[in-house]
Amino acid sequence: MKNKYQFEIEFCQCILKRDPEYLPVMELLAGYLTKSGLIDAGLAIDRKIVELDPSNAISHYNLACSLALKHLEGEAIESLRTALQQGYDDFNWLMKDTDLQNLHDNPAFSSLLSEFQAR
Repeated sequence: MKNKYQFEIEFCQCILKRDPEYLPVMELLAGYLTKSGLIDAGLAIDRKIVELDPSNAISHYNLACSLALKHLEGEAIESLRTALQQGYDDFNWLMKDTDLQNLHDNPAFSSLLSEFQAR
């Protein structure tokens, strides 16, 4: 059976062959890979995006999501901390985002949210 996002993945990959560091397409590709269950591949791209654009809060948030999906809770919380430090402030979405669901019972996650919501 063909992956639901196979066309989009292949399209993004073709664009990235011409321009391997085209961040908007890298972001799309990481999302499509993750939605397709290819979490490791999405995580690798999210790491590369943060390396290329370390001041982007959304990139750190997306990396936190990928890390959480891989059950790398400590790294996920640190990436989320960086996103919050850089201005990510959509706490409503953060609590609804199913990618972060497995962090909700982690005391470090609760502490992090309390720290930044108080600001």
